[in-house]
Amino acid sequence: MAERSVTSPVQAGSRAGVGGTPDELDAKTIRQVVMASSAGTVIEWYDFYVFGTLAPILAPLFFPSSSETAAFLNTLATFGAGFAVRPLGALVFGRIGDMVGRKYAFMVTLLIMGAATACIGLLPTVSSVGIAAPIMLVLLRLLQGLALGGEYGGAAIYVAEHAPAHRRGYFTSFIQATATLGLLVSLIVILGTRAVIGEEAFKAWGWRVPFLLSALLVVMSYYIRRRMQESPVFQKMKEEGTVSRMPIREAFGTVERWKIFLSVLFGVVAGQAVVFYTGQFFALFFIQKVLKLSLTDSYVTVAIGIVLGTPFYLLSGAVSDRIGRKRMIVGGLFLAALTLYPIYRGMMWAGGPVTGEGATAVALHPNILVLSLLVAVQVFLVTLSYGPMAAFLVETYPARIRYTSMSLPYHLGNGWFGGFTPLIAASMVAAYQSPFAGLVYPIAVCVIGGIIGLIFVREPDAARANDTG
Repeated sequence: MAERSVTSPVQAGSRAGVGGTPDELDAKTIRQVVMASSAGTVIEWYDFYVFGTLAPILAPLFFPSSSETAAFLNTLATFGAGFAVRPLGALVFGRIGDMVGRKYAFMVTLLIMGAATACIGLLPTVSSVGIAAPIMLVLLRLLQGLALGGEYGGAAIYVAEHAPAHRRGYFTSFIQATATLGLLVSLIVILGTRAVIGEEAFKAWGWRVPFLLSALLVVMSYYIRRRMQESPVFQKMKEEGTVSRMPIREAFGTVERWKIFLSVLFGVVAGQAVVFYTGQFFALFFIQKVLKLSLTDSYVTVAIGIVLGTPFYLLSGAVSDRIGRKRMIVGGLFLAALTLYPIYRGMMWAGGPVTGEGATAVALHPNILVLSLLVAVQVFLVTLSYGPMAAFLVETYPARIRYTSMSLPYHLGNGWFGGFTPLIAASMVAAYQSPFAGLVYPIAVCVIGGIIGLIFVREPDAARANDTG
């Protein structure tokens, strides 16, 4: 009897896709592709966001200052530095993804991200090595940002190029949810570590555990991703000889391409980015710094809000399959612009009275349930514009230059407009001594982005998204 070969569903589905289209792949294969891609991407977002989650604790360890606010803002600036280099990572790994393959690019980014995150857990503090400590921290954040610049595009494209056109929004919404889930995992790990070793030990050395844990998570994710095959669309391009030899030039070498780039960046991605980082990170900092909840209460509040709001990513992606990506995204931006101020008014009320001043200030009777629901509403606003985003970007650009084309506007928008939102908002709160001053920036970007999107952004053609010619 001939030996029977054993093939994983991912391998079988990928080979099936070479001779056909993503619509011919069976549902089990697509689910396996989605889960394998999402698992790795959650870990990369966890790696990237654990720093922002621990910002209040890291501030005095790496940026000592006579002013608590100044040290905190320095830490937020370092948090933002990781976003600053994301567009460079988008170009570097986008080019690799369009020339060598989607899988290879996001395998490399996974290893870079994991190594940089684990190294942060090993860094000496400023009390041990002086100015070298914050310098090394910034360099590792830059390395994280470089890796993340290549990860998102690879994972989103890989899933999209396996998914059938009529359900592409739904399947890629799992990738969109990974950013929020990565933040949730970071909160869970931090809360769990604090509960086990205690508050004082966590501030002294326990903060290193969430960073070091990244090494184990990356090994697990690398094993999962090794078993994945190349996307059927890229494989077909290789066979047909239509793979781009100069993806950066093709992606940005004409006036028409630049028009698409600018309309996508300012009309879609910038607004989505500020809603995302306002609804989760600025919300966390607002709860900690303005409402004066304890670190544990603030983490629990945001974690509950994320759990309640995350399922709407899948709903938003699925709805966009029926009514279109542009309508969902632009509508979400206008709705966020209208509701962010009332939401934060509600959060101020739910935070209750504060006693003490400066570092000793604490909230007396915060309503955790109401605060969690208001965070969940913000996550819902995020899902409206972010849930369909991967499908929108994939369908906007041709397959041969897709990785490069979509990665740059996405990471410019999320890296520069979105990533610096917590720093800009917190700086405005400090400068104007108003807890709501920080909302001016995200509301303005949403309004401008919604108007540009409404006028200049075109609905992409889902049916032609995977043409390889």
